[in-house]
Amino acid sequence: MRSLFIIASAIVLFSCSGGSSTKGISTPDKSLADNLIPMQQRAQWIDNTFQHRVDTLLPKLMKKTGIDAWILISREYNEDPVLKTMLPATWLSARRTTIFVFFLSESEQNKVEAYAVAPYNVGSAFKKGWDKKAQPDQWQALVKLLEQHNPKKIGINQSEIWSHADGLVVTDHKKLLQALPTTLSNKLVSAEALAVAWLEQRTANEIAMYKDIVALAHDIIAEGFSNKVITPGVTTTEDVRWWYRERVRELKLQSWFHPSVSLQRSDAVSFDHEKTFTNGSKDDVILPGDLLHVDFGITYLRLNTDTQQHAYVLQHNETSAPDYLVEALKKGNRLQDIFTSLFEQGKTGNQILQQARQQAIDEGLNPMIYTHPIGYHGHAAGTTLGMWDAQEGVPGDGDYPLHTNTAYSIELNNAVYIDEWNKEIRIMLEEDAIFDGTGVWYLNGRQTEFHLINAHSK
Repeated sequence: MRSLFIIASAIVLFSCSGGSSTKGISTPDKSLADNLIPMQQRAQWIDNTFQHRVDTLLPKLMKKTGIDAWILISREYNEDPVLKTMLPATWLSARRTTIFVFFLSESEQNKVEAYAVAPYNVGSAFKKGWDKKAQPDQWQALVKLLEQHNPKKIGINQSEIWSHADGLVVTDHKKLLQALPTTLSNKLVSAEALAVAWLEQRTANEIAMYKDIVALAHDIIAEGFSNKVITPGVTTTEDVRWWYRERVRELKLQSWFHPSVSLQRSDAVSFDHEKTFTNGSKDDVILPGDLLHVDFGITYLRLNTDTQQHAYVLQHNETSAPDYLVEALKKGNRLQDIFTSLFEQGKTGNQILQQARQQAIDEGLNPMIYTHPIGYHGHAAGTTLGMWDAQEGVPGDGDYPLHTNTAYSIELNNAVYIDEWNKEIRIMLEEDAIFDGTGVWYLNGRQTEFHLINAHSK
């Protein structure tokens, strides 16, 4: 696994210098892109990481959930969300009907045997589990494999709560039941707990890399919220939104959602936070005195980020943000502290949500909390801690307990009345963090100061 950690240390993050301006948006140089991991090494990291997870993590999860065989089935372009995390890096989709089977070894402690019921090799982690010449029928090859191992419980991905764990579609489920003899079909159980655990658990080397990935996302946000990109009086929020999309593609990364860029300012317009993540967000010209907000996320090495931060556009006579906005940001940070201090293994998301909201309200804050797991998916499987339209709790995934070594987007906002603007504003923050049992740790820090943009572009 030595190459895994060599590659993990290969990311170098640093600021970029600006280039020429077009429509108020400058095009940065290529230095950041040149120092990201090349595509071939990214694939190697993904495949090594998967092998490491199968070797070290999956046996523990299968034992804990009481499943000694796990079947994942997908057809091309209709992939099970869990199976997609297991495809070789060079496979951009499943092929024909792809079937993976994991068996918890009876003869060897802490070992899982991984098979692909396919007529060809599938990466290096899976043994070939189908000799098509000897058995032309793929489903009967699966039956034979199951009979050889004789598992007690066979997990399949069905779940009413998590879409991530509900990847076995009706047609494939029907074919599976038609193929299995009663002696095997009677052993089928939901693999919901196993699927969620696989998706939410992060290994030490993933956490180490995740820190760099979040640092990269932070750097891109800072670049966009600067005079390299924004010329006050010229650049619009829509310009910045699309600059982020272009920058992500330039870096050979992916956006897992379209960025939103919005603003609040001293005017008579009430701020509607729902419009920051819908098409209702306006295309506003950015002006001095504006409080900007971005919601931005990238996908890199199959891991996702999700970040919300603020910038302030300095007035011509200012060198820092006004004290009333600085205080508003501090209150947002205080809400983060209250919330994350309550994380405890075994507590449910709904319990933490209720406790955090009550404590925040008692301290005079006006909180809204809507934190979600993050990892292989932006809105990932695991413990949900509130939704913006469900502040009393979330049935199902909000009742799920916290587990250690899991990642979360600490997403929330706090409303503050600004006398100088004669209106209420919202400080909307989101930072990615790991919960490891000792506490919640931000993967690359959090915003405690505004990004500052000069009134005059330099």
